[in-house]
Amino acid sequence: MSTAPVLLEVKNLSVSYGKVEAVRGINLTLREGEIATVIGPNGAGKTTLLSALMGLLPANGDIAWLGKPQGREREVEQLVGQGLTLVPERRELFSDMSVEDNLLLGGFPRYRHGRRALAEDMAHIYTLFPRLNERRQQKAGTMSGGERQMLAMGRALMARPRLLMLDEPSLGLAPIIIREIFQLIGRLRQTGVAILLVEQNARAALRVADYGYVLETGDMVLQGPAAELAQDRRVIESYLGSQRA
Repeated sequence: MSTAPVLLEVKNLSVSYGKVEAVRGINLTLREGEIATVIGPNGAGKTTLLSALMGLLPANGDIAWLGKPQGREREVEQLVGQGLTLVPERRELFSDMSVEDNLLLGGFPRYRHGRRALAEDMAHIYTLFPRLNERRQQKAGTMSGGERQMLAMGRALMARPRLLMLDEPSLGLAPIIIREIFQLIGRLRQTGVAILLVEQNARAALRVADYGYVLETGDMVLQGPAAELAQDRRVIESYLGSQRA
């Protein structure tokens, strides 16, 4: 078992939309430099879970970030400043702005707080994502789906997160681009950033992750080392039967 410091610890987390409980009783731990994945079908509550962790939705339960308990009113800007970032499913780029300007906006919170090494950060992002370097003056809205996903990830990394949360990074992409995105996710491990990956593509997610969780209709029904989950009969029958990545 890893002895790396715990970044995020979640206990008995529940999120409701009115009287409907979308997720309930969620327990989750993520350590420094670890890749964890949450897999499950559409409507399982995966995006709801990430939104609650990012402070976008109110939640009940206990959330500790960097060892400090978090209250119900969690400010997104404050969490970003503390090293927690989210790449949403829709990517939410500024379509009329260039690649470079989108990346600069990702580093703006750090710049505003006096951390001015944005040129160094930009060079690092271009090393991770050479295609962004080639298209640095191109408008984000004219890029392919895979390129937009790379830009969304690069923009989030400009904040120098300790934990990067990715919501369905393979959604809508061609199989060859999906493989490239997951190779990039694997390489990010070498930078020391921890990753919480929400994915429907269970095969690719379990291949890149250290630890996995299976979420169904709001409940965490299975968890364990990713390699073991990939061999679990229930996971194979429900999620791995016909997928390719």
